[in-house]
Amino acid sequence: MRGAEQARRLGKRFIVIDHVLVVAGFYLVFPMIALRFVDQLGWAAAAVGLALGARQVAQQGLALVGGSLSDRYGARPMVMAGMLLRAAGFAVLAYAHSPLHLLLSCILSGLGGSLFEPARGALTVKLTQPAERNGFYALLMTLESACAVAGALLGTWLLSFDFYWVAMGGCAVFVLAALLNALVLPAYRVAAPGTGALAALRTPLADKPYLMLVLALSGYYVLSVQLMMLLPVLVTQVAGTSQAVAWMYSMDAALAVLLLYPLARLGARYLTEQVRLLCGLGVMTVALAAVPLAAGVAPLFAVVALFYLGLLVAEPARESLVARYARPTARASYMGLSRIGLALGGLLGYVAGGWLSDSSRALHAPALPWLVLSGIGAVTWLVLVRQFRGRFGMPLHLTV
Repeated sequence: MRGAEQARRLGKRFIVIDHVLVVAGFYLVFPMIALRFVDQLGWAAAAVGLALGARQVAQQGLALVGGSLSDRYGARPMVMAGMLLRAAGFAVLAYAHSPLHLLLSCILSGLGGSLFEPARGALTVKLTQPAERNGFYALLMTLESACAVAGALLGTWLLSFDFYWVAMGGCAVFVLAALLNALVLPAYRVAAPGTGALAALRTPLADKPYLMLVLALSGYYVLSVQLMMLLPVLVTQVAGTSQAVAWMYSMDAALAVLLLYPLARLGARYLTEQVRLLCGLGVMTVALAAVPLAAGVAPLFAVVALFYLGLLVAEPARESLVARYARPTARASYMGLSRIGLALGGLLGYVAGGWLSDSSRALHAPALPWLVLSGIGAVTWLVLVRQFRGRFGMPLHLTV
C-alpha cells in the first residue's frame, strides 16, 4: 500500500514538471501568432482565426480517438508521439509565409495535442484521489498561469528578433518534453487491463448525459479562447505595443498565484462544482459585455482581470466535474470526449472572433464582437442551468 502511495506521489510530481514544459512551450508560440500575422503582416483576422480554429478542431475533435489509443496502448507512447508531432508543427510554422502553411502547421500541432492531452488527463485522474483532485487542478492552473507569462515573455522577446526563433523555440521545448517522458514516465496503464480501443471509444459515446454536458460547454470555450485571439490584439492596439501582451499575462499570473488556490479551496468547501462553474461563467460574460466601456489601458486591464477571475473560478470546477464521471474502463477516452466541446467552441471562438473583429472595423462598430460574445455566454449559462437541474441529474445547492 505504501509503495502504491509513493508511486502516486512521484507520478503527480512528474505531471507537474511535464505540465510546466507543455504550457511554457504552448504560450511561447500561440499568443504570438495573432500578433505576427494580424498585427505585423496585416493578414485578415478571420484567416488567422481559421488556422487557429483548425488547430483546436484537430486537437480536441480527435482527442477521443487519441484517448482510446491511450486506453489500449498506455500513456507513454501516445504522449511521446504527440509531443514530437507538435514539435514538427512548430518547425513548419517557422517557415509559414502563406495562410496554407499556417493552416498546415496549426493542424500538425493540433494532431500532436490530440495524442498527448487525453493521456496526460487520464494520468491525472488515475494518480489523484477525488478529494484532492480539485486542489491539484488548482495547483496546475496556478503553474499554468506562471508558465504562460514566462512563455509569453520569452515569445515577445524572440519576436523582436524574428518570428522564426519563436516557432523554433517552441519546437525545442516540446522535443525536450518528449525526451523527458521517454526517460522518466513509467509505462502506466490508464484503463482497465484488456480494454480494446473500439470498446474504449464506444463507452463515453454511449453516456448521453456526459455527452450533452460536453456539448453545452462549447459556449464556455467560445469565451475562454478569446484570451488567445481577440484580447491580445485589443490590448496591443490600445496600449500601442506588443509588450502589452506580456503585461496582460503577467497580470493573469499574479491573480492566479494570489487567488486561484484559495478560491478553489473555499469554493470546494461551500459550493458544488456546478455552482462554481456557473458563477465563473457569469463573471466572464459580464466582463466581455463591459469591454466596450473600457476606454484606456487601465480600464481595459481591469476588465481583463475580471474576465480572468471568472475563469479562475470556473476552470478547476469544470475539470473536476468532467473528471468525476470518467469510468475506469475508459479514462482517457472520457477525457478525450470532454475536449469535444473545446473543439467546437474553440473553432467557433477563433473563427467568429476573427470575423467579428474584421466586421467591427468595416462597420465602425467596435462593440460588436464583445456584445455577441457576451450573448453567447448568457445563452450557455442558461443551457447549463437547465442541464444541471434536469437531464444531467445534478442538484444546484451549497455543500454546507
